[in-house]
Amino acid sequence: MTLLVEKEQGRMSIFSMPGVKKTYMKPRIIALIPAHNEEKSIRDCLAGLNDQLLPKGVELDVYVIADNCTDRTEEKAIQAGEEFNLNLKVIVTEGNKLRKVGALNSGWKLLYGDLLDIYNTELTELQIVYKHSVKAVLGMDADSRLAPNCLKYLWEGLMSARNIGGVMAKYTMRMPKKKSQLSKSDVYYEEKIASGEYGGPMSRWWTHQQKQDMASWLLDLQYHGGSTYVLGGQATLFRPEALQEVVNNNKLDGPWQNDSDVEDMLLTWQLQKSGWKTLISPEGRCFVDAMRSYHTFREQRNKWNSGTVELLTNKDLDVKTRHKGKIWRNQVKLFSDLLIRVMFIVLLAVALATDQYYWSWIWLTPIALASVLNIILALKTPMYRPIDVIMAGLLISPEMYLWVNLMTFGQVWLGKLSANKKDGWANQYAAESGKTRSKLTQGILLCLLLAAGGAYLCYNYRDFLTSATVQGAIEPYLMGGWVVLTYLTIIKSLMMVYQVWTLRGRHTA
Repeated sequence: MTLLVEKEQGRMSIFSMPGVKKTYMKPRIIALIPAHNEEKSIRDCLAGLNDQLLPKGVELDVYVIADNCTDRTEEKAIQAGEEFNLNLKVIVTEGNKLRKVGALNSGWKLLYGDLLDIYNTELTELQIVYKHSVKAVLGMDADSRLAPNCLKYLWEGLMSARNIGGVMAKYTMRMPKKKSQLSKSDVYYEEKIASGEYGGPMSRWWTHQQKQDMASWLLDLQYHGGSTYVLGGQATLFRPEALQEVVNNNKLDGPWQNDSDVEDMLLTWQLQKSGWKTLISPEGRCFVDAMRSYHTFREQRNKWNSGTVELLTNKDLDVKTRHKGKIWRNQVKLFSDLLIRVMFIVLLAVALATDQYYWSWIWLTPIALASVLNIILALKTPMYRPIDVIMAGLLISPEMYLWVNLMTFGQVWLGKLSANKKDGWANQYAAESGKTRSKLTQGILLCLLLAAGGAYLCYNYRDFLTSATVQGAIEPYLMGGWVVLTYLTIIKSLMMVYQVWTLRGRHTA
């Protein structure tokens, strides 16, 4: 921390009284990094901060918030801080039950004061000067890594206009190295696997799907002005005045709230409600970890989607976003995707069972459009592999990934009918730590058994199902269903044409 002490030169201020000197401190960025058992990733996170080129005359202070850690996160953070010569301090939380939200607010209170302090402890003169020297607050996860110059780009975006409250980096999932490259005779084999740096074919596939999904989302935001409805907690640079305004306007003890499983989205909506702009950086990139299995991915998306739905439907939170219509349209889009696929499966099964199926080449139109769209998205995804483009063009990967998301969509909305609210953070952490297992295998086996049973019954009763009486009774409903499905498919095809047309721009993900 650089402190310069100089005499007051004629200006009337709190420091202009006789015998009082003015304390000056360079403008600075502070980084708040909540870390719960992140001994394997914290060094890499801090190495990314060491790579940054700071704006001229601006300093960086790093606060690692070791939250309820049972590993060596604190020790590893201190070692990395010394190694990279960072101005780093480790904050150890005590009795924090609010997880990431509580950790972030602990860092905020240390610097800006605790409004819940019953002793009404005031900031010291030095703390006040330090507080005024903070020009930006970087909130980031301990398993994220900023690309070189990312912080400079975020700073330039934040300082480009007075009404910008936060600028988010463009996120890209880090692809794990091939596990097959490791020698089984390597004495560090198990340690390297446990580090998460390596993965098998399925973990690499899951990583790319999330990377392409993220790229599609980022491109959509950029093509529509760069405003975002969520400043992701992985790496966002905030204006401290904006965060303080959220605290004051909502009578909070810290900017982040535990009222939602998506605390970063709730904060973004509160910023927008107060008139602040929330943007994504067109250049600043941040590498983040992906969920590398079906189970961990499902639990993460359940938390994200249930939190989003809660914000959309909970009037008690009294927050809104200019993107609310867009988010609702995304929900409708997922519902239509689910409806089209369920209708197609049911109508096709009934048509085949009653021998009333007729092929039409027009059905290739949406398939061709979907193939073109996914190839473009795959090519616009950073650091794509040739196999990813091929799988996208064949619609194998996109369809599998979509079905997983549709199952999550259905589970979230059905969960709205339940009286018991699930703890999304606890479920995700339990999945990531291996305490819970997925039921994917059982689900696939059940579907295969149902399909086999249905096929067996159709074969046994084929004479009855294909009789003129049954065909005549079913035909009106069958034709009506195909007509509805055709109209839905036409609408979906027009939407894909619009997406392909939009993607012709030069924006990058």
